Amino acid sequence: MSKLRFRGFEIHKGYLDLKAQQGLIDELRPILKAAPLFSPTVPGGGQMSVRMTSSGQFGWYSDAAGYRYTDTHPKGQAWPAIPDQVLSIWRQLTGLERQPECCLLNYYGEGAKMGLHQDKDEADFSFPVVSISLGDDGLFRMGGQTRGGKTETIWLNSGDVVVMGGEGRLTYHGVDRIRYKSSRLLPKGGRINLTLRVVT
Repeated sequence: MSKLRFRGFEIHKGYLDLKAQQGLIDELRPILKAAPLFSPTVPGGGQMSVRMTSSGQFGWYSDAAGYRYTDTHPKGQAWPAIPDQVLSIWRQLTGLERQPECCLLNYYGEGAKMGLHQDKDEADFSFPVVSISLGDDGLFRMGGQTRGGKTETIWLNSGDVVVMGGEGRLTYHGVDRIRYKSSRLLPKGGRINLTLRVVT
């Protein structure tokens, strides 16, 4: 396990061992059953290549009307609770008493990616975003606090955890691509990214 710093991001390489990763996947199965993955659209009318769902008090949502948090899944049910194992990672790495109110789950299948963006739909940017990688490797791209300019990339592997706080809280970031089936953690391949956010 090692800790790296890039552009204000704390990258904890190998933070979760294989047993912990498998335990997290087991915790996520009932969430995916209660709140199935969906494919959000973006305000411009296109569709994201990642599929997503959430747990917690709020879930992140996108459609033609814009980006926002909602208290129900698109099918109408309340979001399931955030698993304790996920919350413990938040506590260990942030030391905060304030708990995240949303755990966004993004699933990257073959060919999926995420363009450069800021996480800025939350009310208070003084709280970090904690990002957990599970499954296939993802090429993580980091920019600056405005669009354009030079960027850097690093491969995130299963078990890596990134803390985006302080100067890195509003840094542009995205996932260029995944190495499909580079990990055997998910039987059908793909990458799961969990991001923990304080919303209100």
